[in-house]
Amino acid sequence: MQNQVHDESQPLNPQNRNHAHWKGAAASLSLVLLGSGMTLAGGYLAGNQQQLAQKASSLAVSRVDAAPPLPDNADPNFVTQVVQRVGPAVVRIESSRTVTARLPAELNDPFFQRFFGSQLPQQQQRVERGTGSGFIINANGSILTNAHVVDGADTVRVILTDGRSFPGKVLGKDSLTDVAVVKIQANNLPTVTVGNSDKLQPGQWAIAIGNPLGLDNTVTTGIISATGRTSNQIGAPDKRVEYIQTDAAINPGNSGGPLLNSRGEVIGMNTAIIQGAQGLGFAIPIKTAQRISNQLISTGKVQHAYLGIQMVGLTPQLKETINSDPNSGLSVDTDKGVLVVKVLPNSPAAKAGLRAGDVIQKLNGQAVTNANNVQSAVENVGVGGQLQLELWRNGRSVNLAIQAGSFPTQQVD
Repeated sequence: MQNQVHDESQPLNPQNRNHAHWKGAAASLSLVLLGSGMTLAGGYLAGNQQQLAQKASSLAVSRVDAAPPLPDNADPNFVTQVVQRVGPAVVRIESSRTVTARLPAELNDPFFQRFFGSQLPQQQQRVERGTGSGFIINANGSILTNAHVVDGADTVRVILTDGRSFPGKVLGKDSLTDVAVVKIQANNLPTVTVGNSDKLQPGQWAIAIGNPLGLDNTVTTGIISATGRTSNQIGAPDKRVEYIQTDAAINPGNSGGPLLNSRGEVIGMNTAIIQGAQGLGFAIPIKTAQRISNQLISTGKVQHAYLGIQMVGLTPQLKETINSDPNSGLSVDTDKGVLVVKVLPNSPAAKAGLRAGDVIQKLNGQAVTNANNVQSAVENVGVGGQLQLELWRNGRSVNLAIQAGSFPTQQVD
């Protein structure tokens, strides 16, 4: 799993935020409408206003800060012990897809036909390849990785640390959380032990194992830098994840690999970095990855609850910006709560009567201050769950009940 990296084959095109305009902040959505978003086998590069089309071969080696010193009471060999125990369960995932492109229409001009005649091909095909990482979660060959590592792949191959190679079948993938499950036909495989990502605290040890830039079984160490980083904060507003931030080095090819604690338990799945920065890597909490993978293994797909709104947390500064912008189309008379910027037609929110300009102040009786509060509540109630909203609309309080719907499988405009 390459952390926000793209493999030598393909780049990712994550949506970037524009901090200079309030509308850029509205991208962390309850609806999160996205295209497939990820590249075939690269890592996911969450960046600010930068394209992710660079090749892995063009990546420059840069200085990485040294890992923090061991505490006095720590076993100096604890990283070695973790690697020896968990390393055999970390795999390399190679994927490829055939891309067909039609020749430009200009080549059908009679001028070119005089030179090439009927030999001029109408289509060209090329094979795109990429490499990521994954980890084995059961002895019968189920493997967790990032969705972008296998997205669009015609073929997937899994290589174990002992050199064995197996064709892989993608049981399912979920683009909203960037989690996928790959299955190989094998038995008695080494597996990882899963930890508790809900209990993480900044400053705890973090160990990453993966295959960055084709360098198999690479180990890096660092600490948990922060938890609960929203997808909007890291520049990937089309995702529904509260990320773990770590300074353990993550590079292209690490995507899908495990982030471990000092006991060797998996606490996250490495998935992204911020381009041009050092020590800013991000992992999907293992609790999220488990929840998604369980659905993928049992049904091949994932249901996400959604309301169908674009929203942004209000601040006094944002209120002033919106009200002073004649093109905003909105007027806000409070700076507390979550502003509804847009309501999708025929969405659960639209059917319940929610309007652009409404400010959500309480949800199921709990005060909300940012879009992530609302999104988390929607995920928690699930598809079909009921939500009671207390709104501020045109200077008065309004109460609405909304039943969460199922996130559409196709993008809605």
